[in-house]
Amino acid sequence: MRKFFTALLVILLGLFFIIFAVANRHLVTVSFDPFNSTTPTVAITLPLFLVLIIVAILGVIAGGTATWFRQHRWRRAARQHEADARHARAELADLRATLAAAQAERRRLAAPANGGSSGVVGRDKQGATL
Repeated sequence: MRKFFTALLVILLGLFFIIFAVANRHLVTVSFDPFNSTTPTVAITLPLFLVLIIVAILGVIAGGTATWFRQHRWRRAARQHEADARHARAELADLRATLAAAQAERRRLAAPANGGSSGVVGRDKQGATL
């Protein structure tokens, strides 16, 4: 469904640009000389639709660049938090491994040693060691 709406939107935008281009075909002169407007030294003659589309594209690029620069501190903070989280996960894994080893050692030491030299190891009814 999402691909259908995306395709529909792209088709409608393409149709809009084609209609816009056909309606605005006349040539305009874009001058980059602020001192001589009658015979500019740097000027380009283009169709109006092309001038407007180029200006729109440049506006999107300028806005995206400005947003990217303004969000620099948030990206840096996100990288720092990700590094801290990775460090904390590694430390947690080390602590869990150490705890598991200590618990295994404690179980090994707490297990009664069966089969001693006398053969009978245990406690009687009063709790005395035999």
